[in-house]
Amino acid sequence: MTGSDEDPRVAGLRTAVSRLRRELAAHPVEFPDRGIAEDELAALAAMAVGGVPEIPRLRRSLLLIASAIGSVSALARGLADVRGAVELFGEPPRRG
Repeated sequence: MTGSDEDPRVAGLRTAVSRLRRELAAHPVEFPDRGIAEDELAALAAMAVGGVPEIPRLRRSLLLIASAIGSVSALARGLADVRGAVELFGEPPRRG
């Protein structure tokens, strides 16, 4: 999808993920789960390029990213932006 045909939620997700990836790359301190955060941000970026992503997969990636960088206060704003972008997709369908 391009231009006005693009889902604004996907565009917002792509923007938030891109920003957090840049912030993480510029963050000078290494921490144990940095690789996990980088991998999951790459996965979210790939999902955003592919159109409307699967909600359960989005939420799983968000949880992994949050647990990997949640204590790094310098990345809190970027993480909050990614969380907000994921939440725009709504809740996954309930099983049962």
